[in-house]
Amino acid sequence: MSLNIVLVEPEIPQNTGNIIRTCAATGTTLHLVRPLGFSLEDKYLKRSGLDYWDIANIQYYDSFEEVQQKNPDGKFFYSTTKVNQSHSDVEFVDNSFIVFGKETKGLPESLIKDNLETGIRIPMIDNEKARSLNLSNSVAIVVFEALRQLGYPNMR
Repeated sequence: MSLNIVLVEPEIPQNTGNIIRTCAATGTTLHLVRPLGFSLEDKYLKRSGLDYWDIANIQYYDSFEEVQQKNPDGKFFYSTTKVNQSHSDVEFVDNSFIVFGKETKGLPESLIKDNLETGIRIPMIDNEKARSLNLSNSVAIVVFEALRQLGYPNMR
């Protein structure tokens, strides 16, 4: 059973480090799409990932198109605040790829528009000041819903 998280151009090293730890602890593969908003040697990235780096499966790409080309059998879901379908209303399957955008802008509008049927959102209060959740929190919420649906494979 395979579950994948894709971060498209992440900007904040602490978020990515925390996501590395989440992916390592759940057996989820992390796909990082460049450009990254930080160096892989960043002390905050290393600190937030703790000692999970050696058990994390991390893949690096130069574009989102490269992710798609190298994973043609994947089922892609696009996390955004700009759709109505909840993350718990879709059926995650083996080899699902859950795609998240950069912290300041989210996913490109064209990517959302071209994939409305597989766009997902995490429900929040209806208040324009509460624009979105923290990226690492969002990843954790969706990862655990997907893993719940998949029966928590290889987890105790």
